[in-house]
Amino acid sequence: MDELFMRIVENIGDRMSGPLKFRFVLQPVMASIFAILSGLKDAKSGKPPYFWALLSDPGHRRDMIKDGWKSVGKVFILALVLDVAYQLYVLRFVYPGEAIIVAILLAIVPYLILRGLVTRLARGR
Repeated sequence: MDELFMRIVENIGDRMSGPLKFRFVLQPVMASIFAILSGLKDAKSGKPPYFWALLSDPGHRRDMIKDGWKSVGKVFILALVLDVAYQLYVLRFVYPGEAIIVAILLAIVPYLILRGLVTRLARGR
């Protein structure tokens, strides 16, 4: 198990200096743009901050996930495809788990953080 964890950490670290490293800037920026737009829309319609509402409102969770996926799904898929392309080019093998981890880190995490933050800031104005 330790070897698996170390391989994942090492491979993900290698991605930051290898080919296609531009995606570590481009994809979070794209996710951030979608998060800002969605957060402003949430603030305008009086919805609670996105990530907090996902955790605390199980009744609307499914609809909220669909709405979030509609916004950031394309960025996630692009992150997944680019990571698979990187793996094929550099590693000559595809590790699907690593591709999913990288896609989540590059697309979903920035989106979750920023959408709620933007909603709170916009509501404060």
